[in-house]
Amino acid sequence: MSSTNTEYTSISHHLLVAMPGLLDPIFSKAVIYLAEHSGKGAMGIVINKPCELDLRALLSRLNLNSVESKTTSSPVYYGGPIQQDRGFVLHEPVGTWSSTLRINDGLALTSSKDILEATANGVGPKKILVSLGYSGWGPGQLDSELAANSWLTVPLKNNHLLFDTPAETRFAEAFKILGVDPDNLSSITGHA
Repeated sequence: MSSTNTEYTSISHHLLVAMPGLLDPIFSKAVIYLAEHSGKGAMGIVINKPCELDLRALLSRLNLNSVESKTTSSPVYYGGPIQQDRGFVLHEPVGTWSSTLRINDGLALTSSKDILEATANGVGPKKILVSLGYSGWGPGQLDSELAANSWLTVPLKNNHLLFDTPAETRFAEAFKILGVDPDNLSSITGHA
């Protein structure tokens, strides 16, 4: 990208889907929800790699007694290699929490404990996806990876894939949005 280019195309609120040739053990077959993308860098969370921990166990480790609900039995995800000791909650509706990145009118990413306390008490957001850690890129880093064909970008028309699709099918479902079968993609990338 030219330093004189004043236009920047953000792909916030898109999915990044690892191309078959991406062999990095952390990101191989990863689906990342990109919460923020600007000239300053990018930030997202992996949404298809559950940890061995469910939300009830995480709340217990935080000394938060939880009421039984479908939400507390949901998995906690490995969000990425950065700040793995910190929780990030992708949720709808947005609500009012201490530390929230508002993505759009209905979706936000929160990193403050108050949202987990509310969830433990059964009064948290209607839909949540909790991760430990996040994935981040410095200025221009993700753009370079996109130019090298490491990722496919998938626009989201709704949040169904984030909250209502089982984790084990999110990789295939992201490709279906594009109308592509991942088995038909070569692991060798190039430019015409």
